[in-house]
Amino acid sequence: MTKSELIARLAERFAPQLVAKDADYAVKVIIDAMTEALAKGDRIEIRGFGSFALNYRPPRVGRNPKSGEKVSVPEKYVPHFKAGKELRERVDIHS
Repeated sequence: MTKSELIARLAERFAPQLVAKDADYAVKVIIDAMTEALAKGDRIEIRGFGSFALNYRPPRVGRNPKSGEKVSVPEKYVPHFKAGKELRERVDIHS
């Protein structure tokens, strides 16, 4: 599902109270708030859905695939999502 599909689904589900323009704005505000929280180093937890946190990646020596040359890759923090129990159970097709 893309962001546009999510907006369309929200507008469809909550029509006529929520028009597509308002659904678009709501999704943008939520994504912005989550991005800001992660940028500050905060953890985001949505009960039943999952949590977002930052994972640390230490510096390492990488390789340029085109030239084979060794390249220094600096340390960084990357967003990480861990699915909650309820989400895992709902998408498990074997249960």
